[in-house]
This record gives sequence, C-alpha cells and structure tokens, in this order.
Amino acid sequence: MAIEWTLRPEDVARIRFAFSPMWELVASLRTLRDPARQVVHLPWIRAVRPRLPALDLVELLALVPPSGYLADFLTPPPDTPLPDFAAELDRVRRTPPERAAEEAALLAGTERFRADPVAGVARVADALEAYWESCFAEYWPRVYGLLERDVLRRSRELATGGARQLFAGLDQAIVWNGEQLIIDRPWCAGSAHLYGDGLVLVPSAFYWPSVAVMSAPYQSMVVYPVQGVGTLWEQGPPPAPDALAALIGRSRAQILTALAEPTTTSSLARRMSLSAGAVSQHLGVLSAGGLAVGRRLGKEVVYRRTPTGDALASTAA
Repeated sequence: MAIEWTLRPEDVARIRFAFSPMWELVASLRTLRDPARQVVHLPWIRAVRPRLPALDLVELLALVPPSGYLADFLTPPPDTPLPDFAAELDRVRRTPPERAAEEAALLAGTERFRADPVAGVARVADALEAYWESCFAEYWPRVYGLLERDVLRRSRELATGGARQLFAGLDQAIVWNGEQLIIDRPWCAGSAHLYGDGLVLVPSAFYWPSVAVMSAPYQSMVVYPVQGVGTLWEQGPPPAPDALAALIGRSRAQILTALAEPTTTSSLARRMSLSAGAVSQHLGVLSAGGLAVGRRLGKEVVYRRTPTGDALASTAA
C-alpha cells in the first residue's frame, strides 16, 4: 500500500524541515511498549522504566496503540523549525474537541475520552506533560542534537541537489518521480494533491526506522528516520586519534572529529561536556587554522570541517 502525493512547483518550493519534541515524546510511548522494535533505545528504556508506575498513562496509551494509527491531534505538524515542548503542548490543549473525538473514535478503548472530549483533551495533555517531565525532558538535548545535525545535512542536500537528491536519501520507502511523492505505508493508501502550503519534513529518532505521514486537515508532513540514531546514547565525545590529539590537543581533536557532521556550538558543548565558551575558543583556533568554517543559519552558527580539516582528520585516523 502506498500514498501518492502530487507536488506542484509551489509545494516543492515550500519544502521545509522541522523537528518536534512532541512527536518524539509520543513515539517513545511505542518504544516503551515494544523495546524489541528499537533495541537502540535500550539505555533510555532502562533508565525511565522505574519511573512509569508513578504516571497515569492509560488514557494516553489508548490513543497511541502499539502499531497502526495514532490520534493525530497529539502530534500536530511543527509550525516553526524549532518548536519547544511548551508551545507544542499548548497546541494539543487547544485541539477542537470535535476533532479529538473524531480521531479517538478510530481507536479502541477510548470510550471515556469520547464521552467528554473537552475533559479528555485536558487529561491527556496533563499526562503528556507529566511524562515529559519525568521521562524525557532531561534526554531531549541529546535527541535535539541528533535531529539538528540531520536537518542541517538534509538542508544542504536540498540546496545543492534539489528535491530529487533530497528525497533519494530520506528512506527507501519514499520515492520521488519528479511530480509525485510515493510513500510506502502499511496502513495507508490513496492519491491526493497538496494544498499549496508545501511539505514539512521531520526527522525522528523514536519513530525510527519507520516512515509516517500526516495530511489534511493538517499541514502535509512526512516523518522520516533520522540518520546516526546508533550514536544517540553514546557517552561523551567521539574518540580522537592519538596523532591528531598530539598535534592540536585532545579537546580540539575531539571537536574536529565531531565536525564530520555540521553542528553548532551548543550541540558540541553538550556532547563534549564543555562550556559553550570553551567550545567557541577551540572553534576559533580551528577556524583560524583553516580546519573548520562557520556559517550563520538563522540565529545559530553552524560549523563544519574544511577540506583541509577532512584531510587532517582522515590522515591522523
């Protein structure tokens, strides 16, 4: 089964990337229920499972069954590139009750919710907030860093190779033929035009390795598996070759190694367990030496290795 979307030129021109803490949070509920599906997340599962008995997730889990359709109002497509959890939770709270009831009616075990969808939305939003605070908030910076690196990489592919190169690398379940976007989905089928409002592409670590879609009445969205998910729970900075560390210092060697993928100062600081100021100093030295270069992207400066930096890192490896 497959979904076929016809993208007009204005839709292609309005392709944008975003990532969503709410989407990751909701998808992680399935990870907890079926750890075998995503053994890559076992370190997180082991850490948070002892906290679950204190939470009331019964109604929320009815809206997020182990497979198949989940209530769309829980995961509204991001309306900004970098939404924060509080803003997304507010959007869930403002869901029209008739829409929430209609979506819940597609799922078993939601009788209590459908009996009073106004109260149901409020209860489910409270459950999401409690689950976030207890099990996810402290891990979000790590997930954020992985998603951020993926978006930077994909944005560069779109800028240099256009839609064809972008879609070719997202996932084997996604095919672009120049006019139609064909998405292989086990529970969905149909053909449609987009509505001139473009397409939002959202990488996900907790829905990985699957692909998900949303469409009218929501903004058209494709959720695709993030690259590098196997590194998500690695502890500490990447190992730096001894020869490189002897040449430029251990911390700078680790940073240069990490810059194999474009990233920001804040993301590097979290990964290296260094202050942002210390990372900035190291990046300044690497940039002055022609090994790294920074480029402003919105409010952030994104750093990557230069060809000289690539050559040095690979030679010393």
